[in-house]
Amino acid sequence: MNLTAPADAPRTETSPPPLLRPGWRFALSHPAHFIALGGGSGLSRLAPGTVGTLWAWALHAVLAPWFGDAAWATLIGLGTLVGWWACTVTARHMGVADSGHIVWDEIVAFWLVLWVAAPQGLMAELAAFGLFRFFDAVKFGPMAWADQRFKGFGPRGGFGILLDDFAAAFCTLLVLAFWRF
Repeated sequence: MNLTAPADAPRTETSPPPLLRPGWRFALSHPAHFIALGGGSGLSRLAPGTVGTLWAWALHAVLAPWFGDAAWATLIGLGTLVGWWACTVTARHMGVADSGHIVWDEIVAFWLVLWVAAPQGLMAELAAFGLFRFFDAVKFGPMAWADQRFKGFGPRGGFGILLDDFAAAFCTLLVLAFWRF
């Protein structure tokens, strides 16, 4: 795997084959990989995006008692910027523009949903989880636009990895707002 190629370098016939199923060795080989793979939650063989979203939910439950609005805003803002870098680097190193194993996008976007929709009980959080996973998986409307418009291996592609999940978060929050009112 050519780890020194420029961020926007196109794949060539001499490029190594894409890494379709990363393991712990890959996850721990670079800080960006560990972040983008959600601390290992993206290594799941079955539904890594769902596992990453569950991991986000668990982390939210642990952090919520100590985090106020400023802390959540900072975590999500910095998580987005660091995640943009991590997703860009990891997609390039994997040779896959938007691997399902890259789950940082699910994590930071679902934190946004849980933060904006708070306070809510377990059933409302479960509804938020189901809606978010639906919008992220089905990818219609704004999710499809973001997913198709920002493909690639450079910073634009890393931004696109995050953007379609933020669109899913927005749609989830919109449905939750209609449900509440």
